[in-house]
Amino acid sequence: MALRPVQLVIKALDASAVGRFWAEALGWTAYSPGVTTYVGPPGGLVRPDPVAVGVDVVPVPEPRTTTKNRVHLDLATTSAAHQAELVARLRALGATPADVGQGDVPWTVLADPEGNEFCVLEPREVYRDTGPIAAVVVDCADPRAMARFWGGATDWTLHEATDDHAVLRSAKGGGPYLEFLRTPDVKTVPDRVHLDLLPYPGDDRAADVARLRALGATDLDLGQGDVPWTCLTDPEGHEFRVLALP
Repeated sequence: MALRPVQLVIKALDASAVGRFWAEALGWTAYSPGVTTYVGPPGGLVRPDPVAVGVDVVPVPEPRTTTKNRVHLDLATTSAAHQAELVARLRALGATPADVGQGDVPWTVLADPEGNEFCVLEPREVYRDTGPIAAVVVDCADPRAMARFWGGATDWTLHEATDDHAVLRSAKGGGPYLEFLRTPDVKTVPDRVHLDLLPYPGDDRAADVARLRALGATDLDLGQGDVPWTCLTDPEGHEFRVLALP
């Protein structure tokens, strides 16, 4: 009974346009299986992908606030030239520079066409086999506690846990890391970006949800009504969903 992170959900006014941006940014393909735009590796729609964490862009009527997102993507690069080329290409696609107080750092902080922040990292050996998404990064107050919750919630393996930074990754290798970064800010607005988790075939989703509640998750009512997924928040209030098996 372990859940797997399968996609990062981005809420957008124009889901199709934001989906196309992320498809171009990642070198992936934008698919429209329904009302959302799903971005995943090329070669046909495979959902969930066995390795990659996809990006699902969901249309919503509310515009993004000016508050910094507490979940963002870090993009991997293989060389200084690749980093510079990727930043230039992303800006041509509609990305804009973003100042989140990063100061003088070797990575570049940008925002997608609807203002969602992300980082284009300098080359790092640790991300050599992740694919285009190096990490899903979550701002939090207590990385150790978040690692305990998410390590218990998923089948991903803990790689590091300090007072400032904690890291999980799929035990199968490949794909992005899930990182928790200590920050001074607290959550004040609904999440614009969140993770979706999925049970494995044969697992009991209701039992998985009960286990998450025992770990510290809280039920979340977004007015979703009768839907085949369960909305929850982790112990620091980050929203996530437990999906039903296809």
